[in-house]
Amino acid sequence: MTAAMTSFTKSAIQRATRRKVLAWFAAAALGPGLGFGAAGANAQLEGTAQGVVIDAKTHAPVPAAIVTIDGHALRADAHGGFPAPASGASVAARAPGYRRASAVVTGNAPLTIALTPFRPQAVYLSVYGVTNRTLRDAAVALNASNGINALVIDAKGDRGLTPWRDATRDAIGAIRHVSTQPPYIADFSALVASLHEAGFYLIARIVVFKDDPLASAHPEWAVRDAAGNPWHDRESLQWVDPFRREVWAHNIDIAEEAARLGFDEIQFDYVRFPDAPGLRFSEPNTRENRTAAIVGFLDAARARLAPYNVFVAADIFGYVCWNLDDTAIGQQIEQLGAPLDYISPMLYPSGFTWGLPGCTRPTEEPGQVVGRSLAEAKARTGLPGVRFRPWLQAFRDYAFDHRDFGAQAIREQVDAADAAGSDGWMLWNPRNRYDPAQLPH
Repeated sequence: MTAAMTSFTKSAIQRATRRKVLAWFAAAALGPGLGFGAAGANAQLEGTAQGVVIDAKTHAPVPAAIVTIDGHALRADAHGGFPAPASGASVAARAPGYRRASAVVTGNAPLTIALTPFRPQAVYLSVYGVTNRTLRDAAVALNASNGINALVIDAKGDRGLTPWRDATRDAIGAIRHVSTQPPYIADFSALVASLHEAGFYLIARIVVFKDDPLASAHPEWAVRDAAGNPWHDRESLQWVDPFRREVWAHNIDIAEEAARLGFDEIQFDYVRFPDAPGLRFSEPNTRENRTAAIVGFLDAARARLAPYNVFVAADIFGYVCWNLDDTAIGQQIEQLGAPLDYISPMLYPSGFTWGLPGCTRPTEEPGQVVGRSLAEAKARTGLPGVRFRPWLQAFRDYAFDHRDFGAQAIREQVDAADAAGSDGWMLWNPRNRYDPAQLPH
């Protein structure tokens, strides 16, 4: 805490102190869904210092921020307060709409953690993109030309590739079944550090259940067709069974490595069942079982990642914002708020092949697709806009008239996301080619 503590901050700490016991009981009660443990909550009673999480810009308390104390997570109270531990302990905090932050307790002085408001404006880099110096440097240059301040980087991509030599992939045998691997980045933590120094917020994208190398290494985990043979999707790639806890553990191992490397956020993609009929899994393929598997995986990931104070996010189909069921893939939007900090619907107009009510040509009204879908998602979940960060289309249409998505179409999507109060946005281009003239400035 600075010596020049504002009266507003002092008041926030005083209010937090009066609620110390209530905050602890709230943390214990909310614990299982956040990766909190009883031991971690009990440890908070030992400290005498009091802490508060505030907005670095307004100095207002940040209610219900997630606070991690020596690896144990709890919720701050409605006034940003939390019981701080003894001197020397490491304390970190995060909340949707902010950058994460950390501090070390010094003596018994009150502890203030200030969170900086932040809205990511991101572009995507695949394994090939991040390992290619030309593509990576072009993406970094968008910070100066267009204000791009975040990068979504594949930690495990659509074909099971990783940009660093991952010990987890090696140990489980998946690397032996990779046909083409771009050169690994030898010191990925150094790259993460340099991108952070340049001001970028870094999101590790992990493709979960679409994993051809893992299915080849462990056929017993592969999704099967009706005849019992390994199933392949439209790209001739295999998937692994979302019910298998071994598959959960492997992907969370990769997420944990990404957190250790310094990524700010872990984003799970293909965290769903394949959208094809007649497939066989290790458990009955019912709606209840599917949704339980997806939420169960996300809960397990959140619990394991709790010590790292990283944000946890997942990508969902655009139609999941609208469909009242789980879209037959296990994604029920009402159930995703608890295990996730951010929900990221893929709101590509080209993906809305059946249109929307009153909108039969989504590519002609990209802003309407984004705005109405986010409104639907907020209404159904009761979550504020800041809990959503959509994927937006920055690639040629493939479903309607094959038009280019240039400056106007991208701008309409961005404006709609901003108007919905979303936590920024992410632009998807599978080739990782972003023309500064076509992006928002």
